[in-house]
Amino acid sequence: MQTMDALTATPEGAMNSPASIRNAEPILEVLRAHLPARGRVLEIAAGSGQHAVHFAGALPGLDWTPSDPSPEARASIAARAAQANLPNLNPPPALDMLDESGWPEGPFDALLCINMIHISPWAATGGLMRLAGRALRRPGGLLILYGPYIEPDTDLAPSNAAFDDSLKARNPDWGLRDRDQVVAEARTAGLALTRRVEMPANNIMLLFRAV
Repeated sequence: MQTMDALTATPEGAMNSPASIRNAEPILEVLRAHLPARGRVLEIAAGSGQHAVHFAGALPGLDWTPSDPSPEARASIAARAAQANLPNLNPPPALDMLDESGWPEGPFDALLCINMIHISPWAATGGLMRLAGRALRRPGGLLILYGPYIEPDTDLAPSNAAFDDSLKARNPDWGLRDRDQVVAEARTAGLALTRRVEMPANNIMLLFRAV
């Protein structure tokens, strides 16, 4: 499971992510404001599954499918889902943004991707946009991204600059992405940026609509 977070295991076989605990409520506030009351949501790179359980529990009208290419992550998601026993939380498929063969056709009302873009090669961002362009309901399907970005019109926080250096030291294919390059990649898949939301700890959320 790709993460820069300090994970710990629970007796039930799930993984605990401190960052997921910290940012779950701020992210949920944005989701409440922009997701439909009912519909299908596909979560990409769902990691430990803490977000999936939290969001599915708080938004019972949404059919929630978390996914992750990592067997360790899917085991953690499954363990948390078993504990939560939520009727709207589906088993996690092994979706990899670098392998289109397993991608679902949809339609989904929304795709959610939290903290993946900077800990994956740039090609994974391209894959995410192609999947969103193919699987989102049109018009109006929503792609929601969360994480730190480099923004031409905003000074890079020292903590984000240090984080970027640490990512690149761990893997030269990783690193904070230029927001405008992400927006341009989304545009090639028929997705238009409609909102930027500032979040705690120098993160942002970017909301795109399928047109």
